[in-house]
Amino acid sequence: MQIKFAFGKSGLTLDLPKGPQYQLVSAHTAPAIPDLETALSAALDAPIGCAPLAELAAGKRTAAISVCDITRPAPNRLTLPPILARLEAAGMAAEDIMLCIATGLHRQATQNELDTILGPEIAGRYPILNHDAKDRASHTFLGTTTRGTPVWIATRFLEADLHITLGFIEQHLMLGFSGGRKLIAPGLAFQETIKVIHSSRFMREALAVEGSVEHNPIHADLLEIAALARHDFMLDVTLSREREITGIFAGNAVQAHASGVEFLRRTSIEHVAAPVDAAITSAAGFPLDLNLYQTVKGVTAVQHIVKPGGPILILSECSEGVGSPEFAARLATWRDPQTFLDDLADTPVVVDQWQLEKLALVALRHPLYFYMPGADRTQLAGLAAQTLPTPQAAVAALLAGLPPKATIALVPDGPYACARVKAS
Repeated sequence: MQIKFAFGKSGLTLDLPKGPQYQLVSAHTAPAIPDLETALSAALDAPIGCAPLAELAAGKRTAAISVCDITRPAPNRLTLPPILARLEAAGMAAEDIMLCIATGLHRQATQNELDTILGPEIAGRYPILNHDAKDRASHTFLGTTTRGTPVWIATRFLEADLHITLGFIEQHLMLGFSGGRKLIAPGLAFQETIKVIHSSRFMREALAVEGSVEHNPIHADLLEIAALARHDFMLDVTLSREREITGIFAGNAVQAHASGVEFLRRTSIEHVAAPVDAAITSAAGFPLDLNLYQTVKGVTAVQHIVKPGGPILILSECSEGVGSPEFAARLATWRDPQTFLDDLADTPVVVDQWQLEKLALVALRHPLYFYMPGADRTQLAGLAAQTLPTPQAAVAALLAGLPPKATIALVPDGPYACARVKAS
């Protein structure tokens, strides 16, 4: 059997041996919107839970729009122009509209990446805030949430008269679903804010997982942070496997996001009849599989359909290696998952440790195998032994010890497939 997995920009085809019972688990989505221009106009002019964008912009002098960085396939080139047109029609000049790259603690965008994120014409015409979460002087303190999170948000975003976010909604390993409030924090937050919302007390919450927003404490905390920053308007979309827009949700930052989440749940959850013995998945290809940090999302997403003790193999190009220097330094301390988790409990939060914490929580329950040709084995510490040099060797490692007729889920689109066991 041959199956192509999302991998880098061109994909990776696996040759799978006979014997196991393979189950294809695809990313299931709604159809693409046929008349996108009309649909975007309707969403902006008749939004959910608030006045039209043009009306909100009337009388305002400046606006700031937070957009996803290069690690997210947000279709900004399609969704940004109609927003800009309405702001300018309301009297704002191009220099009055700031585009904020919501990097969180990711590295800043390069000029080539800005052209990719925004389109070269937009990138060359509007002022850009290339967010730097480590520069405390460029953030303003807004207070503390009810859960004790100190709120520092980019000052230049806060100084604008109108605050807008532009993103897309998909399942997320901590927040349940991305989009909306995430474009403010962690997107435009100072690192001390980001560290707290990614600390162990949040990461180990049972409901801080994919698909969960009800009673998810991180979701609740980020909504509170966004309210402190005055989240005036949002435009989120949902995407198909081919990255076409399937849904548009604009308006009130809480109501529009909730509407998008409900739509995604209704149209995109893929059910399996019973938990499987093992799974082969991906990190969804470029840009999500640029590094190991992002690759973790593929591992956590598939855990919900694998039996306890069942092995998981993830395929990820990792063309930029393991991740940030901070992530690499924390990875260097990995010996085994339980020791890693125990060590985290006794040390201050370090940038990017949360992704490894989520990985360790899965590794307590499932043997993990990796095919990551771009990752430097000398940086993988205790994960090196589970990282195989070829796709064939990785598949062989997964199959070793499984019964002859084992059920194996094949998830070519990785975290873009929102898969659950039907009974649950």
